[in-house]
Amino acid sequence: MIIGEAGAAAQALWGDVFDTPGRVYGGGKGGQFKMDPEELSTVIGQWEDLVDKIFDDGQKIRELAALSTVAPGKDPVSGGFASTSSDSITALLTQNDSMRKYAQDYIKKLKEAQSKTVVTDQDLSDTFKA
Repeated sequence: MIIGEAGAAAQALWGDVFDTPGRVYGGGKGGQFKMDPEELSTVIGQWEDLVDKIFDDGQKIRELAALSTVAPGKDPVSGGFASTSSDSITALLTQNDSMRKYAQDYIKKLKEAQSKTVVTDQDLSDTFKA
C-alpha cells in the first residue's frame, strides 16, 4: 500500500517493494543473524568497501580542516566564520573517525564469526568422515 505523492513517486521509480520482498537476514534467537559462509564473505567485503569510503572521506575532511583556519578577510566577522567553520569541520572529523572505528570493529566481529563457522563446519565434516 503506497500513500501520497512521495509514495507514488517511489513506486514509479522502484516498483511496489511490498510485492517482491527481498531476503531478510536474521531469525536466530537472541538477536543473532544467520548467513551461509558465502553470504558472510560478501557482507564482509561490503563493509570493507564502506571502510575504504569512510577513510577517503576522512582524508578530504582533514584537507578541509587545514583550510578552515584561514579567515576569508581580516574583519571580526570573517574571523568568526573561520572559527565556526573550523568547529564544524572538527565535529565532522570526529564523527567520521567514530564511524570508521565502528565499521572496523564490526568487520572484526564478522571475521571472528566467519572463523568460528569454518571451524565448526570442519569439525562437523570430520565427524562424518570418521
